[in-house]
Amino acid sequence: MALIVQKFGGTSVANVGRIEAVADRLLACHERGDQLVVVVSAMSGETNRLIELAHSIQSTPDPREFDVLVSTGEQVTIALLCMALIKRGCAARSYTGAQVRILTDNAYNKARIQEIDGGALLSDLDAGRIVVVAGFQGMDVDGNITTLGRGGSDTTAVALAAALGADECQIFTDVDGVYTTDPRVVNGARRLDRITFEEMLEMASLGSKVLQIRAVEFAGKYNVPLRVLSSFEDGPGTLITREEPDQMEAPTIAGIAFNRDEAKLTIVGVPDTPGVAYQILGPIGEANVEVDVIVQNVGADGTTDFTFTVHRNEMAKAEAILQRIAAELGARQVISDDRICKVSLVGVGMRSHAGVAAKMFKALAESNINIQMITTSEIKISVVIAEKFIELAVRSLHSAFDLDEPVSGDARG
Repeated sequence: MALIVQKFGGTSVANVGRIEAVADRLLACHERGDQLVVVVSAMSGETNRLIELAHSIQSTPDPREFDVLVSTGEQVTIALLCMALIKRGCAARSYTGAQVRILTDNAYNKARIQEIDGGALLSDLDAGRIVVVAGFQGMDVDGNITTLGRGGSDTTAVALAAALGADECQIFTDVDGVYTTDPRVVNGARRLDRITFEEMLEMASLGSKVLQIRAVEFAGKYNVPLRVLSSFEDGPGTLITREEPDQMEAPTIAGIAFNRDEAKLTIVGVPDTPGVAYQILGPIGEANVEVDVIVQNVGADGTTDFTFTVHRNEMAKAEAILQRIAAELGARQVISDDRICKVSLVGVGMRSHAGVAAKMFKALAESNINIQMITTSEIKISVVIAEKFIELAVRSLHSAFDLDEPVSGDARG
């Protein structure tokens, strides 16, 4: 008998028919003897509907009341799912975040979990019930309803798994696992049998949309095995766990992530003096604009060109700040480009394999793709290129690193 936390997203519970299908799946697991805690999202589209209602009343909704409103979507789902289970003769009980006592800070709309009291849930499990919990929500010390931000149901599931000592946390979604890259870009993309927390964190931060970053961080911190599974077809999915010693000889690259939402800004001809980087990036940071890749080139004339990337939605804001800074520093010009993208190789195997960067650059050169910027970490290499080459770059790298070749233990999706 295992204690398993299962999470079902909005598409998995989009309508009554799909809720009934989830109930059938849960009943089969329960009859095998597993203890189940189920975390659900609001029905697909419901949270957006509630947000639109809020904005129809207030252009900037009151944060406290906004959380009271949007948290109701999950409350509908937990009740309907429990009804479906009870109809099947299976004892079940629903819990809102407050009823569980998922204690958070008081940062409305983006609260962080501080503590979970799992006593009532464990009592229900011991009594043979399936426990169904509303994702995405909790309460602060004053009893106010709080929400964890978009995608917060993943975080709820992982946090509950950690608090209850679950054997596994299973995330059911509309894909059947984590792939070497987006199958819509590369036909030969392969579903991974397993991936490490580190690799999944990098993939998520670099553009992979399978899991929320906060959920992966939580799972890694508390060593909660995560498995991504399909709600609509059976299969082993992808297990996300700690790196094992025998994985040191695993394939060098786990996957390729890419992000189209990039923009590049360059301030040309800045005096090359101490502190100039702070003079440029300080005001950008104060404006709450997140900077990604940074490159500085020092010229022979005593000036420097400073280039960095930001999210495409932030380009206009960052460019306006940079124009002011350029005038103050006497820089020659500011150049912006929103037709770029970032492509990244990710893999813990890089630690024990030399020549990964050279192989990457060779593959891109053979495809006549120019590299504009480069950044690396211990298990990642990212390049900034022209957006028009993104699919060619991903396909070239996928082939160069043999990611479309079957690997023992992996399965094709």
